[in-house]
Amino acid sequence: LHVHPIHWFTGGILCRLTMKTTSFLWWALLCVPSLSTDAFSPRHGLAFHRQSSARKVSVTTTVEVPTAPIAGMKPGTSGLRKKVEVWQGVDGENKYYVENFVQSLLDTAKANNNGKMLDTIIVAGDGRYYNNEAIQIICRVLAGNGVKNIWIPKGGIMSTPAVSAAIRTRNGGSAQGGIVLTASHNPGGPGEDFGIKYNEAFGQPAGEEFTDALYERSLEIESFNTVEGCDDINLNANVGTTYSLTDISTVFIIDPFEEYVKTLKSCFDFEALKKFVQRPDFRMLFDGMHGAGGPFARRVLIEELGLPESSLMRCDPKPDFGKCHPDPNLTYAADLVKKMGLKPDGSADESVDLSTVPTLGAANDGDGDRNLIAGAGCFVTPSDSLALICDNWDAIPHFVKAGGPKGVARSMPSSAALDVVAEARGIPFFSTPTGWKFFGNLMSSKELFGKTDYTPFLCGEESFGTGSDHIREKDGLWAVLAWMSILMKANVDGEPFVGVKDIVSKHWAKYGRHFYCRYDYEGVDSDDANSVMDLIRNEFINGDGATPGNDSGIKLVDAEEFSYTDPVDGSVATNQGLILGFVYPNGDAARVVFRLSGTGSAGATIRMYLEKFEKDASKHDDSAPNALKSLADRALSLVQMEKLTGRDAPTVIT
Repeated sequence: LHVHPIHWFTGGILCRLTMKTTSFLWWALLCVPSLSTDAFSPRHGLAFHRQSSARKVSVTTTVEVPTAPIAGMKPGTSGLRKKVEVWQGVDGENKYYVENFVQSLLDTAKANNNGKMLDTIIVAGDGRYYNNEAIQIICRVLAGNGVKNIWIPKGGIMSTPAVSAAIRTRNGGSAQGGIVLTASHNPGGPGEDFGIKYNEAFGQPAGEEFTDALYERSLEIESFNTVEGCDDINLNANVGTTYSLTDISTVFIIDPFEEYVKTLKSCFDFEALKKFVQRPDFRMLFDGMHGAGGPFARRVLIEELGLPESSLMRCDPKPDFGKCHPDPNLTYAADLVKKMGLKPDGSADESVDLSTVPTLGAANDGDGDRNLIAGAGCFVTPSDSLALICDNWDAIPHFVKAGGPKGVARSMPSSAALDVVAEARGIPFFSTPTGWKFFGNLMSSKELFGKTDYTPFLCGEESFGTGSDHIREKDGLWAVLAWMSILMKANVDGEPFVGVKDIVSKHWAKYGRHFYCRYDYEGVDSDDANSVMDLIRNEFINGDGATPGNDSGIKLVDAEEFSYTDPVDGSVATNQGLILGFVYPNGDAARVVFRLSGTGSAGATIRMYLEKFEKDASKHDDSAPNALKSLADRALSLVQMEKLTGRDAPTVIT
């Protein structure tokens, strides 16, 4: 170990502490009866900590620990995700997995900051298994690298959108980054997933340039800096408590809710919403899926808006998410779906009296950034939800104050429902690769690059993500409040209640319906998954595209691989999804997108996105999986899914 000396003032005498002087200092302190160890409490001392009544004195030392590169630290679309045992370093090869990754992250951030270490960083997680232990390790590495201010939310839990809000607004936006411990919608617990992602100074997820540099750094790392000899931080200490880890690095326990709630209040009329939700014909049910979003839902929906506690389900965070899969879709939010009078495929359950179910249903994922929206007997797809929010922007004060959105965007695999609204409304529109970081440049076009100002901005992606420029992340609770605002504007006291189904049906009648659903094949062998993608490239994109006939009459007419040139910074993203274009016998166009997900921790997830436009209102009430079944069968046959992967059915249809 390479030990760095630490200087202390003790009773007016400057001591230079090294490992060799530690035992002498212990003896000297204990032999001076007039010296109180109260001076070394967390609020007063630097590296000395009092442990309850024992008044034990401990000494911290900054050390440089030799290490070696660990393979596979390539972040995906939103951070690095692995099985939790990898992060825990249960085998020798991964002993310093967290330390290596965080040191590589800090080295990259320092290089991007003109060679100066960052002053202020937030560290927070979604509460999953290993959250608290990892926070302790990360704080020691941050302190070892000289980060001056380390902000931790009380309890260690903070939703991803709340972290973004705190980076942007706490203490005037003085935080320069945030380390978020989450694997998002992936399961947690022993044998399940853990992850770390990094958000930069404007609260946005780190871009590809940063994550590529981080990965390169991880391949050459030789040591990491940390602090030894300090007690664990009490994550449940009162807000305002401070812990000094070294003479320059201090941990601050912060309020997890304050900046986020203020940010939401700047977007919505809380007083009007509070009055609206008191209507006897309005009832709501919110499913927190035992993730980080639950406490934030309670803070906003119950404490701010006055809804009853019965409006919440599974809003207590658990390390294993109550053994559920915290992904807010029709499959994993099955209890909520059933309570909303819906069948597993999202269609209305005719056996249920819809007057007895909640008016509005919603769910969050593990870290609170995704959302599911449903009305009584009506599931709203993420693509439709985004289009409806765009078309009803005049119900949302954040947009009204600026005369409407100045830009809207969707991820390429999402349906074109947003496109037709943006065109009709005359709003600049963008289609980006999947990954919220691609929206970040558009939202910060003026803020970061001095170019066109697209704010206020609305954006969303196919995997249940919706958000605006109020932060630089998708925001599940923001989407819920947007829908509450839309319902509030659609209803006038004394008139029959206009529900979610009424609003959605009216929208389809005006613009047509984009039938849309997604097939997920999870945990596929990586080589098998790549074989599917290679077949599509070789046979249909680069080949002659010849296909055998079939009974459905659905014809493949074109194929392409999506690439994206960022209109703000000119960067190019390639290999962002394979698109197959089809035509039905009656001439209706359809498309199928294949993409390998970057959010898994083991194997590969093949996502197949299906879309078909339908103008005929008499067909709008069909369930999406049923309406798209023949298209799915045609596409799966062409790409030989079962033959190449051994899978005869998807893991999830949503």
